[in-house]
Amino acid sequence: MKTIQGPGLFLAQFAGDQAPFDDWQGITRWAAGCGYAGVQVPSGEGRFLDLVRAASSRDYCDEIAGQAAEAGVAITELSAHIQGQLVAVHPAYDLAFDGFAPAAVRGKPRARQDWAVEQMKLTLQASRNFGLDRIAAFSGALAWPYLYPWPQRPAGLVEAAFDELAARWRPILDAAEELGQDICYEIHPGEDLHDGASFEMFLERVANHPRAKMLYDPSHYVLQCLDYVAHLDDYAERIGMFHVKDAEFNPTGRQGVYGGFQSWVDRAGRFRSPGDGQVDFGAIFSKLAAMDFDGWAVVEWECCLKHPEDGAREGAQFVRDHIIRVTDRAFDDFADGGADMAANRKMLGLDR
Repeated sequence: MKTIQGPGLFLAQFAGDQAPFDDWQGITRWAAGCGYAGVQVPSGEGRFLDLVRAASSRDYCDEIAGQAAEAGVAITELSAHIQGQLVAVHPAYDLAFDGFAPAAVRGKPRARQDWAVEQMKLTLQASRNFGLDRIAAFSGALAWPYLYPWPQRPAGLVEAAFDELAARWRPILDAAEELGQDICYEIHPGEDLHDGASFEMFLERVANHPRAKMLYDPSHYVLQCLDYVAHLDDYAERIGMFHVKDAEFNPTGRQGVYGGFQSWVDRAGRFRSPGDGQVDFGAIFSKLAAMDFDGWAVVEWECCLKHPEDGAREGAQFVRDHIIRVTDRAFDDFADGGADMAANRKMLGLDR
């Protein structure tokens, strides 16, 4: 068994134009001051990282990692969520997702996709230069607008969407293989890979690619009414990352899973700071320890009520309280009387 690393903090929700959130040294010192041992870094966030330099220069990566170490944190992983999202965008979302891309490719879906693929490959190269072995990403989505089967989906529609999704990702996964990197897809509503069944559809089409892994975030399963503990048993070999994010689902006579187009605070299902929702993190940390998960427990702060800085500080201690320092001995070793094969046979009555 392995002791989970942590606590880590995903920086995407905290990057901003005000100190200490506007530069690398400031935000790493702040994260360390909150009690974090590591930070997960969005690779497209220019305040913290020059991705092109990181992909081409180990010296630059050593400098960035060294500044983090001086502040008191390690770099846990790089995230390419936004770039992965843009690898596959259904036309219905072109305008909404254009804001994630640089101005030069907005309004140009093919150019935007090409930019996203290149960004993914740069992130993989940068991750290797940092001495890491996995990155986080969204899968993007082509079939998501047809999630609910009304009107009736034409035969082959979903299959064609997943064929295309796999075709776009296969070269990126092959590049990951060459660089010794895993791509951990966050299983997330809004992405075609949003539950175990959809992940399996993708996995089949990329020939069970060994570099296709999952980022496990139980909050997204609570809101789908999916068994998030059983999910760990089902996909133990594919879990590569872990986001500590809480959620609650409180259906009423007026709304359920779909939320009635309400704001987050008024939805039946909503995200909460760690410990404030319904996720059984005790069961999750126990399961991850037993299955030899070798990654980090990374807080992704999202809450419809609590201030982010309060959630960050509380989240660090929450993770520390849940990490299980695994044992190197059996609890009943004190009663071990010693034995050998002859004694075993005698105890079983086999030598009479």
